[in-house]
This record gives sequence, structure tokens and C-alpha cells, in this order.
Amino acid sequence: MSSGVLWSLMKRMRSPLRSSRQNHLLAALPEPEYARLAPHLELVALPLGKALFEPENKLDHAYFPTTAIVSLLYVMEDGASAEIAVVGNDGIVGIALFMGGDTMPNRAVVQSAGHAYRVQGHLLKSEFNRGLDLQRLLFRYILARFAQMAQTAVCNRHHTVDQQLCRWLLLSLDRLPTNELIMTQELIADMLGVRREGVTAAAGKLQSAGLIHYSHGRITVLDRPGLEARVCECYEVVKKESARLFPDVGIR
Repeated sequence: MSSGVLWSLMKRMRSPLRSSRQNHLLAALPEPEYARLAPHLELVALPLGKALFEPENKLDHAYFPTTAIVSLLYVMEDGASAEIAVVGNDGIVGIALFMGGDTMPNRAVVQSAGHAYRVQGHLLKSEFNRGLDLQRLLFRYILARFAQMAQTAVCNRHHTVDQQLCRWLLLSLDRLPTNELIMTQELIADMLGVRREGVTAAAGKLQSAGLIHYSHGRITVLDRPGLEARVCECYEVVKKESARLFPDVGIR
């Protein structure tokens, strides 16, 4: 059995949990801090395409994804958009709440349906302002987010659509409990800031190579090692920086 097929079977065997500790930031909190926050965490379903935040709208909640993935997008005046960062079980959506602002300049859109735990902004700020482990974790997470955003800008400028798609798929897989994504090519094109035809061609190449299967808005990754062999350096740069900042947390 090939390594790619074995990896696919292992991913399918993992059953998604319904626990806030499935989010790596929450899982890393010491028990006293988690115990204060846990009663205020509300499990919410995040359907594909749902907008959690819009530019300049006041933020009321922060979200800790567990099985969902949220894309942060900048939208131009003509409606064109491009992804600047992706957030899954590695992080939090709504960092402006504890960084002194009540709004964000970008959209936050669910790119892979699933669940998250949300908390009211004023409760998160209160815990953050205690200056304990949550604050230190969130500051380190912001550094990791900046690294991802910078590398995304470099990747979009210098690498092919094929390489960008591989990077995007791998970043998504790192934040999912399975090897399947429910995602349309139109939405992928919006994320990457490219034409749909470019995504169609790139996905076709990966499917012909036996790395993915794409049908009716569902992408199944069949051979992760094969994707890793094709991806540009940007994926590894982001992964290494997260590992440096969170050596004992498991954030990627």
C-alpha cells in the first residue's frame, strides 16, 4: 500500500470531536484559565460561505474553530478578493477584539463547513487582560498569523497557481480532522485571487496525477506526500514558524 493511500485511510478513521479542547489554543490553556473561559464558550455551526465578519463592522464575538476553516479575505472596491490568511483549529478569528480595536478591515468567511466555539468579546478581553497564559498564547499566535500573511503575499506574487493550490490544500488539511474539503472552484479562485479557469486547470493536473479527487464541490486528498512534493517553499516556511512559536502546542 502506498504512503499516500495509507495516509488517506488514517485520516478517514479519525472521528471529529465536539470539544472546545479540539482547538489548539484552548487545549494549551492551563486548567484554571480554561475553567474560567469554558462556561462562556458556545458551540456554533459554521456553514460553507457564511461571513463571520465584514469590513469595519463592530465585532461582538471571537471564534475558536474546531472542525471548520475560516478564510480572511481582503475585498477590493470592484469586488475582487484574495485570501490573506486561513484559520482553523490552530487559532482564533477576531483578534481585533483584544488588540484594542472593535472592527477588522477584512472579511472572515467560512471556507470549509464545520463547528467553532464562540465567546463574547468583552469576556475574552477580560481574560486576556489578566496577563496570564492566554495573553502569551494569543500574542504568539498573532506573530504566527503575520508570518502566514507575509508568506501568502510572496507566494501569490512569485509562484504558479498549481503551487498556490497545493499550499492552500495543505494548509487546509493541517486544520481539518479529515482529508475532505467541501469547496467550489469559484470559492477557491476567490481565495487565491485568480481566475476560475486557472484553478480548474491546476485541479485537473493534481487529479490526473492521482493526488486529489474533485467532484461536485468536494475535494478528497488521496496522496498528501505527493502534494508536499509539488508545493512551493511557502508552506514549509509557515509551518516551521508556527512550530518555532508553539513547540509544545501542536499548532501548524
